[in-house]
Order: sequence, then structure tokens, then C-alpha cells
Amino acid sequence: MKTFSVALVGPDGSGKTTISRRLQETFSAPIKYVYMGVNPESSNLMLPTTRLAHAIKQMLGVKPSGRGPRDPNEIQVTPNNPAKRALRAVKSGLRLTNQIAEEWFRQGLTWYYERRGYIVLFDRHFFCDYYSYDIAPTAQAKPLSRRIHGAMLKSLYPKPDLMIYLDAPANVLLARKGEGTLEILEGRRQAYMEMRELVPCFVRVDATQPEDTVLDDVTNLILEFRQNHNQR
Repeated sequence: MKTFSVALVGPDGSGKTTISRRLQETFSAPIKYVYMGVNPESSNLMLPTTRLAHAIKQMLGVKPSGRGPRDPNEIQVTPNNPAKRALRAVKSGLRLTNQIAEEWFRQGLTWYYERRGYIVLFDRHFFCDYYSYDIAPTAQAKPLSRRIHGAMLKSLYPKPDLMIYLDAPANVLLARKGEGTLEILEGRRQAYMEMRELVPCFVRVDATQPEDTVLDDVTNLILEFRQNHNQR
């Protein structure tokens, strides 16, 4: 059997993690779960350097935000002091280096799991999490680090073989999670629809259905994709 990767994506509140966990328990073929999102609190796999940075933040009392990157249109103020500018540049470079290393580390594990015969199930995906911030055009010019990161994700970083988008109206998402605003959540929905042209196989599933129905829909999509994939 040919192996492949599947990403469950969608705004917060769409049910990605819930469906991912249930798929591990019910799917007929061996599955490896990999969290491919930006929140270290939710990650099951991390580089030691990422764990260290996270531990230092906890020691310093920095509360985890659980959010994605900054607002893509947020204006960054450049310090007038040359020393502060240099320090910011160094910190930005180190952060970018570790970020890219972290993303390729998880992709490397994906290849390893696939070689061992597993279907790899992504909860979220870096391409999606950073699409609106580092990849898609924004009103404000992006810093160099974000342009480099965006170009890497768009042109070099492997996309999942199958991307399943769990979709729900903004008011439903807001009621489920109580985070963000209707405008922000609707903007995220539109961004996911833009991504469909940039990934090999993109399918939408109505996430307002009962959980068991969503699980059945996702399972059937993966089974159908597996059948077609094995016939190539």
C-alpha cells in the first residue's frame, strides 16, 4: 500500500483535533498523528531547542498565547538605537532559523513514518497557519524574515497529499471557541478557500454536522483517496 499524508485544517472551533483523535482510534489502516501547528502547548513532537525556548518563557512567566503569528497587517516599529536594531535582527534571525528547523524536523518525521507504512495525519499545517501572514500579499510590507519564511513554505516545503478543510460559518466558530471576532473568523475562512489552488488535493467538509457525521465524511474521503492513490 502506498502511504500518504492527510491534513485536517480549519479555523479554531472547526473540530480538527477532535476528529484527528477519533480517526486514530477508528481508521482501518495504521495512522501516525503529527501536530503541524504553531502552538507548542499542543505539539506532540518538538526539537530540543524549541522545548528549551518554551521552558525559558515559562520560567520568565510569559503566558502561552495559543495563537498563531501576529496580525499580518500590524505595523512593526523599528528602534532608533543602532544597538537595539542589531539585537532585534539577531533575535529575528535565530528565531527564524529555529522555526524553519522545527518545521523541517516534523516533515522529516513524516517521511520516516511514511517509509514505515503509516498514513500520516496532520492536525493543522504550517502552510495554512502562516498563509495569511507570511505567504499571501498583505497591506504592509513584510519583514525580511517573514518573506524568507513565506517563500520557503510556498515553494519548498511539502504540501499534504490530501487537505481536508473543516468548514463552519463564523458565528458557529465564535460560539464554539469564544475567540476572535466574526470579521476575523470570516477572513480566515476565505483564506482557506484561497489555498485550494496551491495544494495537490483540497476537499471541503461541512463541520456544522454532528461529530459522527463529520468523522464518517472524513473517513470516507481518506479511504477514497487511498484507493485512487494506490491505483496510480
